[in-house]
Amino acid sequence: MIFHVTTAAEWQAALAQGSYAAISLEKEGFIHASAREQVAGVLQRYYKGASNLVLLHIDEAKLTAPLKYELAPSVQEIFPHIFGRINLDAITEVEKIDQ
Repeated sequence: MIFHVTTAAEWQAALAQGSYAAISLEKEGFIHASAREQVAGVLQRYYKGASNLVLLHIDEAKLTAPLKYELAPSVQEIFPHIFGRINLDAITEVEKIDQ
């Protein structure tokens, strides 16, 4: 299982579109994801003070887009990167994030 932080509004848009794509897909070529133990650090670094966030639980075995584990030099950790839109059936749970 891998995880992705997004806003509730972006998740609702994905439901309407039939798949999910973060802004990073267009800008960087992939969607950032995390292992469970990396989520807290991601929230602290990139979403401090943000509200209306959700955590997408993604079954990587169900992804139709390519998945690669790559080094993030800024934190010297390996993160999962999804190279395409996330098909909704790969998302097994949407968890509200309380910060």
